[in-house]
Order: sequence, then C-alpha cells, then structure tokens
Amino acid sequence: MAVTTIAPDRAAAPPQTAREPFWVRLLLIGTALLFLGLFLVVPLLAVFTQAFEKGVAAYLEALREPEALSAIRLTLIAAGIAVPLNLLFGVAAAWAIAKFEFPGKNVLITLIDLPFAVSPVIAGLIFVLLFGSRGGLFGPWLAEHGVRVIFAVPGIVLATIFVTFPFVARELIPLMQAQGVDEEQAARVLGASGFQMFWRVTLPNIRWGLLYGVILCNARAMGEFGAVSVVSGHIRGMTNTLPLHVEVLYNEYNFVAAFAVASLLTLLALVTLVLKSVVEWRVLREQRRGGAGGGNHTA
Repeated sequence: MAVTTIAPDRAAAPPQTAREPFWVRLLLIGTALLFLGLFLVVPLLAVFTQAFEKGVAAYLEALREPEALSAIRLTLIAAGIAVPLNLLFGVAAAWAIAKFEFPGKNVLITLIDLPFAVSPVIAGLIFVLLFGSRGGLFGPWLAEHGVRVIFAVPGIVLATIFVTFPFVARELIPLMQAQGVDEEQAARVLGASGFQMFWRVTLPNIRWGLLYGVILCNARAMGEFGAVSVVSGHIRGMTNTLPLHVEVLYNEYNFVAAFAVASLLTLLALVTLVLKSVVEWRVLREQRRGGAGGGNHTA
C-alpha cells in the first residue's frame, strides 16, 4: 500500500526575515545612534548646559525679566487664539472634504496645503503688504479707524494662524476618509440630528487624530519664527515672542539668558514628543483591540 505524503503549504509558512551579518547590524545601529547623538542629544544638552552655566539663580533671573515675561505672555496669547481657531477650521474642513462631494473640493485641499509650500517669511511679507500702514492694501483704512495690525499683536496672531492652520485638517482628512460615512449614515437613518451625529459618532472616532493635530499645531504656534519676525517689528516687551526674544538676547551676547529662554522652547518640544508618543500608543492600542474584537466576531 503506497503512502502519499502531503507537502506542507509553503504559503502558510512564516516569512523568513533577512539575516544580516552581526558586523553589518552593529555598523547600522552604531551609525544611527551616532547621528542621533550628534544632531539631537548633544544640542539639547548644550542648551541646558549653557542655560545653567552661571547657576540656577541666574537661570531663574533670566526668566523673571519683564521682557521675558512679556514674550512668554505674548506667545501664550498667540497660541491660545491660533490653536482653537485652527481646531474649528480643521474639523470643519476635514468634515466637508471627507464626508461630502462638492465643486472646488480639490481647490480647497490645495489651499489648505498652501502654508506648507510658502516660506514663513513670505507669509509674513504678505500680511505686511495687506495691512501695512504705509502702502498696505487695507492698512491706511484700518489706521484711520484706529486699528493697528502690523507691529502689533493682531499681526502676530494672523501670522501664527496662517502658518499653523493645515496641521489639524491634514491629520483629520485621511483619517475621516478611511473611516468612510457608513456610521454617520446609520446614525442619520436612526433619527440623529447633525449635532448628535457629529458629537456621538464622528468625534469619538477622530478624537486621537484630533488631539495629535492640536499638539503639532500648538508646538508650531509657540515655536514660529519667520512669519512672526516679519510682522512683529521686534519691539522688546511688546511684540517679541519667545523665539524672537531668544534671538535678541543672543545678538546682545547675553548667552545665559538666551539659552535660559530657549530651554523653555526645548522643554515644550520634549513635552510635545512625549504627548505625541502617548497618542500614537493609544491609537495603536485601540487598533489592536479593534482587530482582536473583529477577529473574534468573525470566528
């Protein structure tokens, strides 16, 4: 009696990962760590080393200066206005683009990406040409009515809004397009209003992407230099944000104070990275839970 053997299914076999020689892996890992150390870790250490060069007292004194406090306050004001407005705009734009079809949709997507294509300095110059008191398109009329935009807080806020408004929208558009409209249509069929549909169906599905976009938007708003530098006028104690104040202190060779203020932006960057990693971890965790739940449901 002949015995028939069945060949194992090669397609079902686990894929074989590429195995490089040990010295190749060591060289690649070492190169990556060296690059990260030289271009990321060393600059961060240099900032804090210079900031605390003359001790903690000098560090705190640099942060208590009226010009530094004014820069911190103005940075918080600009970010506090720009981020909520970009949040509203980003959600509305992503909702319209991902859930509806309308004429000019591609044009709207292109306009959203415009700040990524335009230099921040050019963006600031655009506002000067529009709202400058001398030769600006709307500047003379605004000046007659006592409204000052350039070299004042409104110009800084406008420039910050312009350079940061794509972040929330660009995070939400692909996410909402991938989710589709099935759940919203089901809620609509069940009698939900537009607000109820958004609040109970759409918002829970996009909450992590929305938080991710807000984190990036806030980091860019507080660290923006180019556009704000053009419209601010560099008036100490009035129109200097934190990045501009760092430049002024550094040009005056006040290195301890400059690096002390720069350390605040460095801490902001580190906090942003931590929050970004937490959000990514939560998204991955929910995706794994959803995949496991879907697999059990299918079984």
